[in-house]
Amino acid sequence: MGLRVAVVGSGPAGSSAAEVLAKAGIETYLFERKLDNAKPCGGAIPLCMVEEFDLPQKIIDRQVKKMKMISPSNREVNIGSTLKNGEYIGMCRREVLDGFLRNRAAQLGANLINGTVYQLDIPDSDKDPYTLHYADHSTGAVKGVMKTLKVDLVIGADGANSRIAKAIDAGDYNYAIAFQERIRLPEDKMAYYEDLAEMYVGDDVSTDFYAWVFPKFDHVAVGTGTMKVNQADIKKLQAGIRKRAAKRLEGGKIIKVEAHPIPEHPRPRPIRGRVVLVGDALGTVTKSSGEGIYFAAKSGRMCAEMIVERSQDGQKVPTEKDLKDFMKLWNKEYGATYLVLDILQRVFYRSDATREAFVEMCDDIDVQKMTFDSYLYKTVVPANPLTQMKVTAKTLGSLLRGNALAP
Repeated sequence: MGLRVAVVGSGPAGSSAAEVLAKAGIETYLFERKLDNAKPCGGAIPLCMVEEFDLPQKIIDRQVKKMKMISPSNREVNIGSTLKNGEYIGMCRREVLDGFLRNRAAQLGANLINGTVYQLDIPDSDKDPYTLHYADHSTGAVKGVMKTLKVDLVIGADGANSRIAKAIDAGDYNYAIAFQERIRLPEDKMAYYEDLAEMYVGDDVSTDFYAWVFPKFDHVAVGTGTMKVNQADIKKLQAGIRKRAAKRLEGGKIIKVEAHPIPEHPRPRPIRGRVVLVGDALGTVTKSSGEGIYFAAKSGRMCAEMIVERSQDGQKVPTEKDLKDFMKLWNKEYGATYLVLDILQRVFYRSDATREAFVEMCDDIDVQKMTFDSYLYKTVVPANPLTQMKVTAKTLGSLLRGNALAP
C-alpha cells in the first residue's frame, strides 16, 4: 500500500502541500473545519506568488501600485514610483484565495474532508500509523459525526491554535493579534483606494507593529496588529486607526469584524516522528512586514516536495530525518530574510521617534526600490556598492535625526 498523508488545515500552507502530494499520486486527505472560512488578514501577496502558484487574476481584487506610509505625526510618504509596468502588490480576500487553492488541490486528487480534527494518537513505533479522530461535518449534523482515519504521515497546517502542534508538544510561541473591520465605502471614497494601500505607524495605532487600510473588491480592510492581547487595548488601537483615517472612511459601513492570532516566531519543536508543521502552525509570519500568505504557501509546498522526493513518489514512508531536512532547507533559503526583518522591527518599531525615522527613510528612492524588489520577488537584488553605501548612510542619518539610536 502506498503512502497516506493527512493535511490538517486548508489555508495557503495546507492546500499548497496537498496539491503537491496529490499531483504525485500520493493518497492525500485534506481537512478543513469551515469551508467558507475568512481569516482576518491584510490579504497582500507579492507579485512572484501570482506566477509561482499559478493564481488567476480573478482572485486578485486589486492591483496596488501606490502606497502611503503615514508616520505618527501624520507625515505622508508616497511609495510606488519605482514600480515598472505590470508590477503590483496583489490584494485578496482570504475566503476567495483559500477557496481557490483548496478546490484546486481537491480537483487534482486530494480527498477534501469537511471536518474538525480533535485528537491525534501518536503510535508506539515508527512503523505504525497515526490515528486522527475527527468530526465529519458533511452530514449536516450540528456536532458532526465522529470518525477516525489512519495515515502514515501528518502535516499540521491548522494555524496558530494548532491541535497538531499540541499533540506533538511542539512548544508555544508568542503571538500577535490581527484585528480588522471590513468597511464598505461610498463610491467616491472607494475610488481613492482604487490602486492605493495605506500603512500607519504610531503608538496610537499599534505599539509594536503597524495599522493598515487595504483595498478589497468592494470594501477596505481597516485593521491593526499588536502583541497586546487585552481586548480593551485592541479596541483602543483600532479606534486609533479609525481616527487617523477618519476623513477617508467617512460614510463607510462596517460589514464584518474579525480577529485572529498571528505567530511571532517559529515553534521550538515543529517536527516529531512523521508529523511536521507548516504555515502559521509552524510560525512562518515575518517580523516588520507581518507577511504570512506567501511564506505559508511556500512552506507547505517545500515540505510536500521533500515528502514526494524522500518517499519516491509515495512508495516508501519518509522518516523524521527527511522532515528535518525540509526545515534545514527552509532555514537555509529564508533564515536571513527573517533575521533582517526581525532586526528592522526591533530598531524601527521601538518608539514614535524611531517610527518617524522609518517613514523618513521610506521617502528615499533607493530604499523604495530595494524594498519593493525584495518584497515582490523574494530576492534581494544586490545594489552596487555605491548605492548600498548611500542607503546605509541615509538610514543612519534618519535614525540619528529621530534619536532612534539612543538606548
